[in-house]
Amino acid sequence: MFECNQGWMYGGGWMLFGWLWMVLLMLAPVLLVAALVKYVFGGWQVKTQTRRAALDILNEVYARGGMSREEYLQKRDDLREKP
Repeated sequence: MFECNQGWMYGGGWMLFGWLWMVLLMLAPVLLVAALVKYVFGGWQVKTQTRRAALDILNEVYARGGMSREEYLQKRDDLREKP
């Protein structure tokens, strides 16, 4: 008779987690592609929204009289020029 002294089963029981490794290895490339797409296309939208919010705040401060016209125009142009 064959005698096994390795633990639970052949391989010491690690075969029970084989399905988990298979799922992780199949899921990893999908997640990497999704992260790359988000980085390439999602990053631009966040910068545009942030710049838009900064312009809105700048307009509010100027409208309340919190800065001079020259200062407002300079900051507005700085925000519009950034890539």
